[in-house]
Amino acid sequence: MIPSSPLMATYPTPLVTFVQGEGSRLIDADGSRYLDFLSGLAVTSLGHARPEVVTAIASQAETLSHVSNLFGNELAGPVAALLDGLLADATGTHGKVFFCNSGAEANECAIKLARRVSPGRHVVVSTLDSFHGRTLATLAATGQPAKHAPFQPMPAGFVHVPFGDIGAVETALEGGEVAAVLVECIQAEGGINVPERGYLSALESAARRVGALFMVDEIQTGLGRTGSWFAFQDEALTPDVVTLAKALGNGMPVGACWARDDVAAAFTPGDHGSTFGGQPLAMAAARATLETMIDLDAPALASRASAQLTAGLRDLEGVVDVRGRGLLLGAVLSQPVAVAATAAALQAGLVVNAVRPDVIRLTPPLTVSADEIDEAVMILGSVLHEQMGADG
Repeated sequence: MIPSSPLMATYPTPLVTFVQGEGSRLIDADGSRYLDFLSGLAVTSLGHARPEVVTAIASQAETLSHVSNLFGNELAGPVAALLDGLLADATGTHGKVFFCNSGAEANECAIKLARRVSPGRHVVVSTLDSFHGRTLATLAATGQPAKHAPFQPMPAGFVHVPFGDIGAVETALEGGEVAAVLVECIQAEGGINVPERGYLSALESAARRVGALFMVDEIQTGLGRTGSWFAFQDEALTPDVVTLAKALGNGMPVGACWARDDVAAAFTPGDHGSTFGGQPLAMAAARATLETMIDLDAPALASRASAQLTAGLRDLEGVVDVRGRGLLLGAVLSQPVAVAATAAALQAGLVVNAVRPDVIRLTPPLTVSADEIDEAVMILGSVLHEQMGADG
C-alpha cells in the first residue's frame, strides 16, 4: 500500500513536483521543462533564481538570519524606506511600514489599524468576488460566501457589496460604524475583474466623506505587475493604507502594510507584532528584489510584455476577451473549459491556472522574453483548439 501524504489535505494532489527554476523556466522531478506563466501566483516577478536575490539571501544566511523584533536589525529600516519612497511618489505623502510574512497578515494588520484609528467604528466594507486572505478575519473580508460556509460563524464586522456598484457602497457607509473600505483595484482571484473607470475614485471619495479609511489591497497587483508600481496609480488614487506581499521577496515569504504617517501613528508598542516579520533573511531578499526592480524599471517591462501577450491571446481560438492590465491578464473563454485547458497546458509544458470556469490567468515574470511569450501563446493556442473541438 502506498503511504498517504503526511501533509494536511488543504490542497489537491499536485500533478507535478518542481525541483528547479531559472528565469521563466521550471524543471520537474522527471527533468521535463516548463514555461512558468503563473510565477507562483504572481510572486517570482523577477523570475526564478534571480542572481541578485540569490546572492543577497545566501550572504545574509551566512551572517544573521533572525533575532526577533525585541531587537533591531540593519535591514528592516532601509527596506521600509525603499517601499515608502515608491509609495510617497505614488500618493504624495510619506508613511510607515509594518513587515509580516504574507498578504493575509498584511491585511490583518490593516484591519486592526482601521479599528485602532477609529475607536467605536469597526466595520470593514469590501466587495463581492474579492480575495483578501484565509485567516478568519481576512476570509471574512473576502467577498466569496462559498469560502465562508465551512467556517461559520464568521467574525462580525464585515460587509460585502457588488464590485463596481458605488451606490451599494454609499448605502453600506451609512450609520457611522464603518472604519474602512478595503478594495482590490483589479480582482485577481475573482476572475481578473477590472472595474469601470471612475469607480475606484468614487469609492475613495465615498470613504472620505464618512471619515473611513480607504485601504487598497495591492498584494497581487503591486510592484510593477500592472504596468505601474501600484495599480491604484491608474486612477491617481491616494489610499490611506496599502498592503503588499507576493512579489516583494521574489519567493521569500514577506508581506508589508504601509499606512500614511498620521494613520500609522494610531499603533503603539504592543498593538501588533510578528515573530518573523522584518527578519534579516526576508529583508535581504526584499531589498535585493526592490533594488533590482527599480534598476530594471519593472513597470515598463510589464507594459512592453503586456502588449505582445495581450495581442497574442486575443488571436487565439476560443478567447473572447482579455481582461486585466500589464502582466496580470485573464483570457476569457467562450466555453467553461478553463480547468481542463490549464491541465492540458501543463502537460504541454506551460504553467497557467483557472480562476473561473471560463477564465485562465496568466502572470508571467516581468522579465519574460518576447520568444517566451510567443512560445506560451503557441502552446495555449494548441490546447484551446483541442478543448474547443472536444466541447464544440
